[in-house]
Amino acid sequence: MDVKELGFELAHVGINQKDAAEAKATAELLCDLFGFSLRETEGSFFTDDYFEVMKKEYLGRLGHVAIRTSDTEKAMAYLKTKGIDFDESTAGRGPNGKIRVIYFAKDIAGFRFHLTQKA
Repeated sequence: MDVKELGFELAHVGINQKDAAEAKATAELLCDLFGFSLRETEGSFFTDDYFEVMKKEYLGRLGHVAIRTSDTEKAMAYLKTKGIDFDESTAGRGPNGKIRVIYFAKDIAGFRFHLTQKA
């Protein structure tokens, strides 16, 4: 498989914080500095689609890196040939049952990478 067919691209960088108050302060600072818009979800604050500031310590010693792909399951098969294992407990599936999001089993340089399906 040609890696270019998978359309890998950076989706966002996740930043772990100790609690919701710290996460909100960090996200608001990033929005103020760079003119991003703030969006709150149950577990995090997004600054547009650039940073996801987590309301608690989450996967990855330093945080996480989300990588978009045109086909998550084909990307998983490709990355397995490169020695990457996946944490199946983190798999999120779409209505069709296909994996839409999944985290790697181990950190890379302190970050836990995850794949996410392009819309």
